[in-house]
Amino acid sequence: MSQKNNPSRSSAINEDILDIGASLSVLWRKKLLILAFMIVTAALGALYATRVAVPKYRATTVVLLDASGQQLLDISSVLPSLGTDSEAINTEVEILKSRRLLERVVNVAGLTEDPEFNVFLRPSSFQERLKSRVLGTPERALASQEKQRSAAINELIARISVRNIPQTYVLQITLETEDAQKSATIADTVAEQYILNQMDVKFDATKNASEWLASRVADLKLELEQAEARVAEFSAKSEAVSSESVQALDRQLKESRDRLQTTRMTFAEAERRLATLTALETATDQEKAEQAGDSRLANLWRETGSSAQFNLQFAQLLARAQLQVQRLDAQVQGLAANIEEREAEIATQSDEIIQLQQLSREAEASRLLYEYFLGRLKETSAQEGIQQADSRILSNAVLPSFPSEPRTSLIVAMSLIFGGMLGCGVALLLEMRQQGYRQASDLEVDTGLRVMGQIPILPNNNRRDGLKYLAEKPTSVAAEAVRNLRTSVLLSGEEKTPQVIMSTSSLPGEGKTTVSFALAQNLIGLGKKVLLVEGDIRRLVFSQYLNVADAKGLQSVLNGGVALSDAVIYDEILGADILVSEPSTENAVDTLSSQRFLTFLEAAREAYDFVIIDTTPVLVVSDARVVAQHVDAVLFTVQWDKTSKTQVHDALQMFESVNITVNGLVLNQIDPKGMKRYGYGNSYGAYGSYATKYYKN
Repeated sequence: MSQKNNPSRSSAINEDILDIGASLSVLWRKKLLILAFMIVTAALGALYATRVAVPKYRATTVVLLDASGQQLLDISSVLPSLGTDSEAINTEVEILKSRRLLERVVNVAGLTEDPEFNVFLRPSSFQERLKSRVLGTPERALASQEKQRSAAINELIARISVRNIPQTYVLQITLETEDAQKSATIADTVAEQYILNQMDVKFDATKNASEWLASRVADLKLELEQAEARVAEFSAKSEAVSSESVQALDRQLKESRDRLQTTRMTFAEAERRLATLTALETATDQEKAEQAGDSRLANLWRETGSSAQFNLQFAQLLARAQLQVQRLDAQVQGLAANIEEREAEIATQSDEIIQLQQLSREAEASRLLYEYFLGRLKETSAQEGIQQADSRILSNAVLPSFPSEPRTSLIVAMSLIFGGMLGCGVALLLEMRQQGYRQASDLEVDTGLRVMGQIPILPNNNRRDGLKYLAEKPTSVAAEAVRNLRTSVLLSGEEKTPQVIMSTSSLPGEGKTTVSFALAQNLIGLGKKVLLVEGDIRRLVFSQYLNVADAKGLQSVLNGGVALSDAVIYDEILGADILVSEPSTENAVDTLSSQRFLTFLEAAREAYDFVIIDTTPVLVVSDARVVAQHVDAVLFTVQWDKTSKTQVHDALQMFESVNITVNGLVLNQIDPKGMKRYGYGNSYGAYGSYATKYYKN
């Protein structure tokens, strides 16, 4: 089965595709609705901006940060100056918004007494009163001073904004309140308190530093005095005069060591001579003269030889050698003892000098530290009276002439946009909720079948008057629409013109019977012989169009009691023969499925050019599907903007279940005013705007 003949599949495919063009078309058709929403929301926005919203005024104070760090005197500050990087500037921005600074502003400006900032001074809201009555809780009571101050600070934080102008050291402090003068005053107060806070911080830091330095200087002075006292006491007890005296002792020690060495050498020589002379005591006189090493003794030997004078001279020589040895030995011992004493004295004095030097260095360090802290104390004390802030007010707040909020133009513009969006949403929602068909193109796309006719609502009070209107006004839009339907039906046959035409719908009340009457009436205009058969043998609705009381009808013809020519009724307004139905106890489906009904159709084909059978709705009973087996064309009527898509799909699906192809659709009871209201134009046709030139209603 092709997609064209499968409306359910075609609908499912189309529903999965977002048709932007169709959405835009819906919005265009609903332009008046959208415009109405825009006008209403714009009016509400303007009303809110001018009558409801409380005007707010915004004032800005400009502060310049001094990042140079210059002071009145060239004295190093206790606190460093502001930095020049973005982090330092952002830090100042946060300081301006800090609770501690804003608490000063609240106290100075008395904001706890202002209901705009102190929520506890405002009247109870409707919600609070309602909650109090419903829950039985007491209404809001006046809070403590601390809570009121905290609430005022929170409100001030919400209303203040601080901004750094890029690439500058300029800060903008903006305040927004309900009063212009209040905004300017508080903005200036924030800047002033910010500068005073800087000075207070520096003053407190300098004062604390001075107090600490004074305490430290006193401690250092005491430490210096104690160190100097230790030096004086040690100097009084020490024998060492200076390092020069120790050096002199060191030189004396060296000289003594040199003398000791020389004396020891002389002593060793004297001992060797004494040993030689002692050994010669037993030798001969000649050996004594030769080996004693004394020239006088040698001369005596040569002059006198061995004699008493020679022996006396030798004895004196030996005695002098012994005496020399004793004297030199005493000198060596004396020099050694003297060297030991000098060494001990030098060691003692060296230790004392080292201790003295250490004590002197400690005293000097204490003195330098004391002098440094004393100098810083004097500098810091001098700074207490010359502190200056790291910023200054560049521009005080200017009293605003116009409120910053509400911005009426912006609110109205946003309201227009919101209204447009809301209107578009409502339009699309209404379109999504719309289950009927308003255009033939939608019906064709959704079902895959051709729409052969579009019939407007007939201007009548009852169904009979509708037929009169078509007969009396053959050039009206309605009559022309029926002629278009007739043309489409006659040309719908692939090989021959349909002769037996069945008219049905999904449910009762959709106008299929009126379509049947109108089509029969229009076929008569071609000079054809037409038979209109009431195939709905259950409801007998033809009686609403004709006066057919006690008339013989279809059942009598099928039963053979009356001939077809005798049973038909001729209506002057319609101009066609009509075969009505009559009450019967037989089952309608059995009647329409019988051979008698087929025989009747064959007779009708021979007697008439066209036979139109008005049958029951498809979704109610199965009569229409039975009759559709024996006709040449099936017309399916859909009521404009009422018959739901589900009903149409279900009805067509029932025809498909018995292999019946619906030849064409009729979009019936189109309301021109409704078309205009939905945005489809003044008429239901695609070119309806030209109708007034050709039609006369």
